[in-house]
Amino acid sequence: MIIIPAIDLHQGRVVRLKKGVFEEVTVYSENPGEVAKSFVDAGAQRIHVVDLDGSLAGRGMNVQAIAGICASVKGEIEVGGGIRSVADAQRMFDLGVSYVILGTIVVKDPLAAQGIMEQFPGRVGIGIDALNGKVAVQGWKELSEQTAISVARHFEQFDPAFVVYTDISRDGMLTGPNIGATAELAGRIRTPVIASGGVSGMEDIRSLMGTPGLFGAIVGKAIYEGRVDLREAVRLSRDTPLP
Repeated sequence: MIIIPAIDLHQGRVVRLKKGVFEEVTVYSENPGEVAKSFVDAGAQRIHVVDLDGSLAGRGMNVQAIAGICASVKGEIEVGGGIRSVADAQRMFDLGVSYVILGTIVVKDPLAAQGIMEQFPGRVGIGIDALNGKVAVQGWKELSEQTAISVARHFEQFDPAFVVYTDISRDGMLTGPNIGATAELAGRIRTPVIASGGVSGMEDIRSLMGTPGLFGAIVGKAIYEGRVDLREAVRLSRDTPLP
């Protein structure tokens, strides 16, 4: 399992939200590129970037900040938020992004999502953000009737690079990840699963490492708040055999 530090972007700054609520925002840095470089210097192989404003607007809103991140590091960058077309994805790849993540579009326009995945094989992941098992869209402002498992299983036929599974109720709360739901999803699909939301410390990371089928874990607020030493987490993940 790899540890993937997160950079959430709002108005060009590095922030964290509580349960996706924009009114509950904490600013951690004005320089996303510097934050990304510190993560790579600590040993991170990949960085998870979310354009929070893009998630709401339906188009890239923090393109300059993402370009700065790509220019600052040589590691893999995965980006989600506001990617709704082949052109949106291509713009990200032109900046130097390694993977794009589709969220709202997989529910709102699954045919368009399919087209993006077919256009860029192996470079498109799916972001499934769930509340009580139901998938949320539009920057978590709308709750659909589809379940996380049904969405993931439908898109497996198009060979997504990975699935990022986020439990909204845990995101930014430092209450521990929803290991049960994450393990259930990983056990029901063949696509690599990346856990997101709620990691509060090293014990949570150790617990996630015991989850079969889990490719990675995204860690955000716990790093910024000093609860997780990224260098130590990366070392632990590399030294622990897969379950």
